[in-house]
Amino acid sequence: MRKLLLVAAALMAVPMGALAEEIGQVSTVFKWLGPNDKIVVEAFDDPKVAGVTCYLSRAKTGGVKGGLGLAEDRAEASIACRQVGPISFAGDLKDGEEVFRERTSLVFKTMQVVRFFDQKRNTLVYLVYSDRIIEGSPQNAVTAIPILPWPQGN
Repeated sequence: MRKLLLVAAALMAVPMGALAEEIGQVSTVFKWLGPNDKIVVEAFDDPKVAGVTCYLSRAKTGGVKGGLGLAEDRAEASIACRQVGPISFAGDLKDGEEVFRERTSLVFKTMQVVRFFDQKRNTLVYLVYSDRIIEGSPQNAVTAIPILPWPQGN
């Protein structure tokens, strides 16, 4: 048990990539005790690709467990990434590179966004999915951004 707690503490100390900014939320299920279940919309910038912002919507479990950070959030998520400025790269891009990660349970379950580069179509592809150490989920969502010239301001 002590080893399990040490592993869990080490996993929580791992940096989680880009930081998300909450854009908004809607309540989906009323809870008498603790916060309501909700859908949260967050935005984050790709740390290696300037000019790209991703918008992520996901379920957050409320109630007493949710309020204490002990609940496990559902695996469903949606993503939309957009070009918001001129695109430039900070270093080499690796296919399947993690650009965002967030814990969705106290330990062992995360939601993550990875990036691929479709060179043939000059397009960035972002995939969001949830996984656990033991068993992940096949539920996922994908979005793509064709790399286009950005209009120059006057």
